[in-house]
Amino acid sequence: MKKFRDRPWYSLAVSICIGVILFVVLIRIGSIFDGIATFIGFFSTVFLGAVIAYIINPLGKLYRDKLFCNLKKEGVKTALGNMLAFVTVIIFLVIFGLTVVPQMIESIKLFASNLDAYAAGLQKTLVAFGVSSNIIDLNEFVTSSSDLINTVTKLLSDNISTVLSATASLGKTLGTIFIAFLLSMYFLAEKDRLVKGGKRFLKALCKDKYDDVKYVIKKSDYILSRYIVFNILDAIVVGIVNAIFMAIVGLPYIGLVSMVVAVMNLIPTFGPIIGGAIGAFLLLLVKPWYAVVFIIFTLILQMVDGYILK
Repeated sequence: MKKFRDRPWYSLAVSICIGVILFVVLIRIGSIFDGIATFIGFFSTVFLGAVIAYIINPLGKLYRDKLFCNLKKEGVKTALGNMLAFVTVIIFLVIFGLTVVPQMIESIKLFASNLDAYAAGLQKTLVAFGVSSNIIDLNEFVTSSSDLINTVTKLLSDNISTVLSATASLGKTLGTIFIAFLLSMYFLAEKDRLVKGGKRFLKALCKDKYDDVKYVIKKSDYILSRYIVFNILDAIVVGIVNAIFMAIVGLPYIGLVSMVVAVMNLIPTFGPIIGGAIGAFLLLLVKPWYAVVFIIFTLILQMVDGYILK
C-alpha cells in the first residue's frame, strides 16, 4: 500500500474517486435525504419520547432537589420527583384544554359569524388609506358569512375521503404522541441506568478523548436544558401578560391571540414578529384601532422581554 502512495498518480486517482462519489451524492441528494428521513421515521416515536423526557427532566430534578431533599433513598426521591413532574404536565395540559381550547373555538365561531362585517370594516379602512375598491374589493370575496359557511360545508361533503384521511392522520399523530409520552416516563425512570450505559459506550468509542468529549456533552447539556426551560417559562410569561393586557383594554380573541403569541415566542428572532402579525391581523378585522393598540403593546412587551426577562 505504501508503494502505491508513493506513485505520482496516486493522489490524482484518489481525488478523482472522491469527486465521482461527491458528484453521485449531489445528484442523488434528494433520494439520500428521503432514505435518511425514512430510517429516522422508524424511530420517530423513540426520539420524541426522548425529547419529552429531556424537557420534563429539569422539572423532575427541581422537585427531587427541593421537595424531596430530606428523603435518604435516591431511588425514592427520583421516582417521586419524576411522578410529580409528569402529574404537573398532565394537569397543565388538562387546564389548558378546559380553558383555552373552548375559548379558541368560541373565538373562531365569532370570527366566522361576523366575517362579512369584518370584511366591510377592513374595506373601509383600506379606502381610508387610499386603496380603491377597484383594486381590492373584499365584498366580492366574502358576500356573507352564511354563504362562506355553506361553501365550507359543501367542500367538506364533497371531499369526505380527504377529511377522513386527515382525521386518521391526526389520530395516528395523537397515538404517536401518547406512546412517546409513555416512553418518556420509562426514559426518566431508567435515566441513571441509561446514562451509565451511554458513558460506557462513549468511553469505549472515544478512548483517550473520553474526558474531552464528556466535558463538551456535559456543557452542551447544561446550556441546552437551561435554554429550553427558560424559553418555555418566558413564553408562558409573555402569553399571560398579553392576555392580561388584552382583558384590561377589552380586546377580543384573548385566548386565541395570547396562545399564538406565546407559541410563536418560542421561535427565536422571527417568532414574536409572526405572532404579533397574526394577532394584529385578527384584531384589524374587528376594529383598526384594536390592531394599532396591540402592535404598540407588542413592541413594548418584546423590548421588555428581550432586554429584561430573557
